[in-house]
Amino acid sequence: MQNDLIVIGGGSAGLVAAHLASKLGARVTLVEQAPAPGGDCLWTGCVPSKALISIAGRAHAARHSRELGVAASHVEIDFSRVMASVRAAQAVIEPHDSFERLENSGVTTIRGRASLAGRGRVVVMHADGTEQVVTARHVLIAAGSQPVVPPIAGIESVKVMTSDDVWALEQLPARLLVLGGGAIGCELGQAFARLGSSVTLVEAAPRLLLHEEPIASELVDDALIAEAIDVRCSVRVERFEPGIAVLDDGSRVRADVVLVAAGRRSRADDVDPGGLLARMASGAIQVDDRQRTSVRGVWAAGDVTGQLPFTHAAGSQGVNVVLNALFGARRRFDAQRVPWVTFTSPEVGRVGLTQDQAEAQLGDRVRIVDLPLSRVDRAVAAHEGPGLVRLVTDRGRRVVGATVVAEHGGEVMSSIAAQVGRRGGVGRLAFALHPYPTFGEATQRAALTLRQGSGQGAFSQWALRRVIAMMSRVSG
Repeated sequence: MQNDLIVIGGGSAGLVAAHLASKLGARVTLVEQAPAPGGDCLWTGCVPSKALISIAGRAHAARHSRELGVAASHVEIDFSRVMASVRAAQAVIEPHDSFERLENSGVTTIRGRASLAGRGRVVVMHADGTEQVVTARHVLIAAGSQPVVPPIAGIESVKVMTSDDVWALEQLPARLLVLGGGAIGCELGQAFARLGSSVTLVEAAPRLLLHEEPIASELVDDALIAEAIDVRCSVRVERFEPGIAVLDDGSRVRADVVLVAAGRRSRADDVDPGGLLARMASGAIQVDDRQRTSVRGVWAAGDVTGQLPFTHAAGSQGVNVVLNALFGARRRFDAQRVPWVTFTSPEVGRVGLTQDQAEAQLGDRVRIVDLPLSRVDRAVAAHEGPGLVRLVTDRGRRVVGATVVAEHGGEVMSSIAAQVGRRGGVGRLAFALHPYPTFGEATQRAALTLRQGSGQGAFSQWALRRVIAMMSRVSG
């Protein structure tokens, strides 16, 4: 019996699509070449990195408590126990992504390497060298991405790791060189520094987190430097010598381990070796906003498309594929509505347009407000460091973008993301009710500041009437 859907890849997009399609009555086969499904998120990305960041944060907090005179035991890091804790977190989550759970949901699973052989036709190469042909009405390619290691002269003379294999470390590197100041480089660089490594972070661009607001980059840069991380922007590694990186400014950096976090590339070539599908300039599979490829009946989702490299974005795309392919829906993926977080300390939460992007699209219709955390009572009481909430709105005061830089920036971002997702007005944020004192109150204060600066002469009277009416409803 022919499948309704073949899913290539058991990461976020593939797992979500396979489970959903099967629950909706479709005949589904999922092909995964790794020993277990879960993808980058479970094995090399979200789960292990956030487990490591959490442990490193606790170590940092303990040191900081001692500096403040709060009694604390001497902080010693047993790196083997750290990594064991990371693996324990993965073990708890692994059953949710397992072959067994897929099969219990009615999904047929095949272990092997899949390649597209034409419309509705997939060839699976098994570990023993045998081939199997699987057919379906629709094919979803969700093969993910992999780290890029640049061809730098002498790179073979140093110990190079990426976010894929750094989890195999058995000893904490005394000296760690991080290549790349994006989210992965900043997150892991700070975590290893907090665990005790001497970290140098090299970024070729003029600033860290190049895709975020410049003020967010500046705040994270300051935080990393304050924790004794040697941050060097606008510089590249020219060559490697044994245990040494020679930079193009003439300086030399000693390193026991080089962690390359210089970007990722789509695994499109692995699953489409014949080049049947149209590609982006980056080599990623080209899709439209419904996740359709250039071949009818073939869809793609997640990192393999070169779109937003986030687990929740991939899962959303997987849902869209199932509904569009199997049920004729017309669901579209809108990247501007997808929030994300860089889990440094402070965190950087972001959704929608930056100030520059909004001004490029909307011109002088853009209005911006920055609320520093020093105006948020909970942040003051908790002795939080510098941070801010930035709201970006259009002339109609609809929220089109936001950035939050704070220790709990990802959580604060959630309420803003909902408004950006529905193209809501700033008034909904201004009059949302938050418990006091919480960090979520920052969004309300920022929204009120924006409304107060909007030039409405009767704002104070109008706001007072709203508050009185709200209080009357509550007390009544």
